[in-house]
Amino acid sequence: MYPAAAPDPTDPQDLLPGVLSEALHTELIAFRRDLHMHPELGNQEFRTTEAIRSRLEAAGLRPRVLTVGTGLICDIGTDPADITRVDLPAGDGPDTRPLLALRADIDALPIPDTKTVAYRSTVADRAHACGHDVHTTVVLGAGLVLAELARKGQLPYPVRLLFQPAEEVLPGGAPDAIESGALDGVGRILAVHCDPRVDAGRIGLRTGPITSACDRLELALDGPGGHTARPHLTTDLVTAAARVAVDVPALVARRVDARSGLAVTWGRLDAGHACNVIPQHAELSGTVRCLDLDAWRRAPDLVHAAIDEIATLHGAKSQITYVRGVPPVVNEATSAQLLHDAMTARCGPTAVESTEQSLGGEDFSWYLEHVPGAMARLGVRVPGSGDRLDLHRGDFDVDESAIRTGVELFTAAALLSGAAPLF
Repeated sequence: MYPAAAPDPTDPQDLLPGVLSEALHTELIAFRRDLHMHPELGNQEFRTTEAIRSRLEAAGLRPRVLTVGTGLICDIGTDPADITRVDLPAGDGPDTRPLLALRADIDALPIPDTKTVAYRSTVADRAHACGHDVHTTVVLGAGLVLAELARKGQLPYPVRLLFQPAEEVLPGGAPDAIESGALDGVGRILAVHCDPRVDAGRIGLRTGPITSACDRLELALDGPGGHTARPHLTTDLVTAAARVAVDVPALVARRVDARSGLAVTWGRLDAGHACNVIPQHAELSGTVRCLDLDAWRRAPDLVHAAIDEIATLHGAKSQITYVRGVPPVVNEATSAQLLHDAMTARCGPTAVESTEQSLGGEDFSWYLEHVPGAMARLGVRVPGSGDRLDLHRGDFDVDESAIRTGVELFTAAALLSGAAPLF
């Protein structure tokens, strides 16, 4: 059993096993590039699933494809039929969820890859522009290293690898993975997400909310149209749509605590076809994002009420489609500390930096409704480059040394997990 305190990386006697070999690092870079060249959208990740399954089986492991047909889970250090009966250290008491889960999302985005690299996407209008190819490679690499440690009797707690499909499809693939049994026997879950604002070799970390809630909003406005010479005989839908676009975000923001960060942001407004015709139909679509879990739970009612008020004021009939997305990812303190200690053990305390809460959404949050866990931001920026390659852009790419960092972070967390009491 490893001590609760993180080992001192300057003391050779304190170094943890599980350092990534150069040969495996090279293989993992090639694996990541292959995924990058063959991106697949949510719930269509059949080639990706097969590539992961094949490599895990080659290592003597027994991955299981999720019931939705893509994605996998794979247990290391225990018989899958006996995962709920692993003994805990003396004095800790029994626990029926002893596994540490390491989660990766495996889907890509429906955007073109605009890079000129040799491993550019070969699929039109599909790209790994959010780093899921890196996440997948990191968890695969960690699994291969941990499997070898388990064979040597050096893995103190069993680990589950979770390769989840459809993170980019609201409300995410996590609920389906949970329904497939991904959390059965799990006591804690960890993840990383690429961050192009953090240098490779470092992670960003915080306790508490690290992402935000994100919902999708679709709105149709209707009313009698007519000639622009006689707007008084119509429902002026262009004006009504414009007022909804401007006034609803302001009205919603005034009805919650400003610290909740509840924000309605429109991405599309469509109305009319001719300059002298007032249309009978207009559409808006956008997102509702929120920093606070309680405000997120109130958001649908608040947004509906605000839209109805503004639309009625302008004589328009509204039809609202509010699609629930994901709650915020809220890092549990013990799990965040485990990631901190693991990174410190590998690279020293200066390799961990504080990060702010993002307005982006992440379906990793659904797992945290069931078990404690935490997500770290994995630095992927070339150190000293000053690059500003944001996520969800066709030119997004990473410093592939981040793969080593992610693998060694997860292997250290697995080795130190015995010191982090399970809930």
